[in-house]
Amino acid sequence: MLACFSAPSFAQSWHDVLSEASAWADLNLRYESVDQDNALDDASALTLRTRLGFKSGTLNGFSFTAEVEDSRIVMGQGDYTVGPTGYNVGEYSVIADPETTEVDQAFIQYKNEKLTLKGGRQVIALDNHRFVGHVGWRQDRQTFDGVTATYAFNEKVNFFYGYLTQRNRIFAEAADFDSKDHLFNASFKTAVGKFTAYGYLLEIDNDTDNALDTYGIRYNGSMKGETVNWAYGAEFATQSSELGSGETATDYDANYINANLAATFSGITAKIDYELLGSDDGAYGFATPLATLHKFNGWTDQFLGTPAQGLQDVTFSLSGKLAGGKWLLAYHDFSADEATAEVDDLGSEINVQYVTKVMDKVTLAVKYGSYSAGDIKVDANKLWVWASTRF
Repeated sequence: MLACFSAPSFAQSWHDVLSEASAWADLNLRYESVDQDNALDDASALTLRTRLGFKSGTLNGFSFTAEVEDSRIVMGQGDYTVGPTGYNVGEYSVIADPETTEVDQAFIQYKNEKLTLKGGRQVIALDNHRFVGHVGWRQDRQTFDGVTATYAFNEKVNFFYGYLTQRNRIFAEAADFDSKDHLFNASFKTAVGKFTAYGYLLEIDNDTDNALDTYGIRYNGSMKGETVNWAYGAEFATQSSELGSGETATDYDANYINANLAATFSGITAKIDYELLGSDDGAYGFATPLATLHKFNGWTDQFLGTPAQGLQDVTFSLSGKLAGGKWLLAYHDFSADEATAEVDDLGSEINVQYVTKVMDKVTLAVKYGSYSAGDIKVDANKLWVWASTRF
């Protein structure tokens, strides 16, 4: 009797797994140019990124996701440097899009009403990507090997934990890091906004003693008015960095602060954003090595690593809709947190972007960044034009 009922049930379960499976393709064709006042030649790249993915149906809460990513230079337009890979080093300015083919994601997932568990290579993006993100702007995005757990106590309270054994960075496999990272993130929605507390305990798994521990709290809220809608937020984090042991050990502490206010009226959003990546007496700058860094501190990527003097970024931006697309204009004013006689003014930057969709599935976009140097760096101009689709 048991065999009579279990066999059809088993077959039906696997039929559901296969019938519920889905597959996708994600393509991004992008031209990027870099013109900066250094000793290197100007850079340009035309690259195509292709992602092919598959997700199974669910059986007893379990499913499997796999995705392959490939990035290629198109029509021989590859006059640029990718430093960590050794490509054209010392010839051109940097465009961080190496040619590569690799497994982007491959994980087993278990999910029920409250709990989601993932084991394997996966995308992780927490909050606004300031501390943990996928760097999806680059053609070879960032993923992580490890295990993660998300538990929704109810509609208001959510907890995330991740243990990472490898950081799959944007420079292809040769530049990936083994790690022993612990990520904690808990959020609570209230009537006045969303509160988030986090702790990110990072360690590269090599032969050196190293630790980068960050603890913080974040708040975001909004308020609708008759003519103006408001959005606002604040964040504070403290960080300790330890490297080495004994007499050669270094130990630094620095703080992070963010405050922002936005007003939307007549279809236009005006926003002011203050961000501080603090310094420890001019010897160390607050670090966010797992962040989607391109999203912050200007699109020309001058401050992917925080200067030892720290960084203050005051940003004014306007955004809205035009001709079926979205536009954005931003101005950044940069200065040092711990100013010295030699380093105080860190320059300024203007960013412009327009994004639109055609035929509902194809995104067309153009954006431009122009950085004017201060006491450090050099002037730089970058232009991007791209078309992307997913099906």
